[in-house]
Amino acid sequence: MRIELERRAGASGLFAIVSPLLALALTLIFGAIMFWMLGKNPGHALYSFFIEPLLEVWSLHELAIKAAPLILIAVGLAVCYRSNNWNIGAEGQFTIGAITGSILPILVPQWHSVLVLPLMLIMGAIGGAVFAAIPALLKTRFNTNEILVSLMLVYIAQLFLDWLVRGLWRDPKGFNFPQSISFSTEAVLPEILSSGRAHWGIVFALVAAVAIWFMMRFMLKGFEVSVLGRSERAGRFAGFSGRRMVWFSMMLSGALAGLAGISEVSGSIGHLQPSISPGYGFTAIIVAFLGRLNPLGIIASGFVLALTYLGGEAAQLSIGVSDKVTRVFQGLLLFFVLSCDTLILYRVRVIFGAGRAPAARS
Repeated sequence: MRIELERRAGASGLFAIVSPLLALALTLIFGAIMFWMLGKNPGHALYSFFIEPLLEVWSLHELAIKAAPLILIAVGLAVCYRSNNWNIGAEGQFTIGAITGSILPILVPQWHSVLVLPLMLIMGAIGGAVFAAIPALLKTRFNTNEILVSLMLVYIAQLFLDWLVRGLWRDPKGFNFPQSISFSTEAVLPEILSSGRAHWGIVFALVAAVAIWFMMRFMLKGFEVSVLGRSERAGRFAGFSGRRMVWFSMMLSGALAGLAGISEVSGSIGHLQPSISPGYGFTAIIVAFLGRLNPLGIIASGFVLALTYLGGEAAQLSIGVSDKVTRVFQGLLLFFVLSCDTLILYRVRVIFGAGRAPAARS
C-alpha cells in the first residue's frame, strides 16, 4: 500500500478563500487539546491567549508593535514566493538592517539632526537588501540553492551582532552589559499616539503592504512576478528575465526586512543588544502563507500572528505555561495552512499493490 497525491482538475475557489480560516480553527482545536494535556482549562487558556491581550489600550499598542515587523517582512517574502524564489533568511536580513541602520547613532552619537532618523531607515533598508543580494548572486552565478544559503546567513548575521555588542560597539558605561549605547532622541522612531508605545513602524508596514498590493495588481512588474513564478519558460517568451527577477525579489524582500529591523531597534528597544527579535523573520513565513501571499491578506494575518506573541506572554503570567507554547501555536498554524492548501490542489489516493484504483479520496 502506498499513498499518492493526485492533482485536482480544478481547485475550488470557495475552499481557497476558506482555507486560512479552517487552518486557524484547527489550530485552536488542537491548541485546546494541548492545554488539556498540560493540565490547564482549555477555555480559560485560549481566553488568556487570544482575548485577554485585546482588552487594554496599552496591549493594543503592543500588538501593533509586534505586527509591524511581521507585516513588513511578510510582504517582501510574498513577492519572493510568488516569483518562485525562496528567501528563508529574512531573520538575518532583519538583523543586518538593524546593524547598518544603527551605525549613525552609535558611531556618531554627537550628531543631532532631523536627518539622522531618515538616514538610519534608509541605511537599514540598504543593509537588508545587500545581505539578501548574497543568495541572489550565488543563485544566478553558481545555481546554488537560495533556501540553504539564505538560511545559513541568518546565523552569520546573529553572530556578527553578538560580536559587535560584546566588543566594538559595547557601551563603555553600560556596566559590562552586552549592549550598545542608547540612541539619542533624534534617532528614536517616535510614537504615533500618546496613549501607548506604538510607533511609526506600523505605518511603514501598512504603506508597504498597500504599495506592494498595488504593484502586484496593477503594474507590469507585478504581472512579471506572477508569470515567472508560474512558468519561467513562459516568462522568457514574454521577454522577462528570470535572473533579474531573482535579484529584484530577493533585494526587495531584504530591504523590507532591513527596514523592519531598524524600525524595531529604533522604535521599541532604543539600542542594539544580542537579541533583538523573537523570530520575526521566520514567523513572517507563516504570516505570508496565512495571508495567501496577498499583501492585504498579510495585514490581517500579521495581526493574528502578533497576537500569538502577545498572548503567549499573557498566558505565561495568567496560567503559568512556558513561552514555548507560542512557537507550538505558530508551528500548528503553519502546518494546517500548508495542509489545507495541499488538499485544495491535490486529492489523496491510497493504492494497494500495483493497482491504480483509488481506495480512498478526500
